[in-house]
Amino acid sequence: MLAKKTSKNQITLPQEAVRRFPGVDYFEVSIDGDRICLMPVKITSAAASLEKVRKKIAALGLSEDDIEDAVAWARGKRA
Repeated sequence: MLAKKTSKNQITLPQEAVRRFPGVDYFEVSIDGDRICLMPVKITSAAASLEKVRKKIAALGLSEDDIEDAVAWARGKRA
């Protein structure tokens, strides 16, 4: 597969590569030696992310008091 960089530094990914990542519109770019690496990133809404956090808190059995204590501790205001 071959991709060409345009004068505006844009690269079109080959269709064969894109088919392997359905639903992915964003890629994290990193450099590994002399290679450019693209890692697929799925962007989720803030509401979806917040719901995941709430489910994790529930699964851990944490209460509102536990969360308040943790925030106070992180802010250096531990009672």
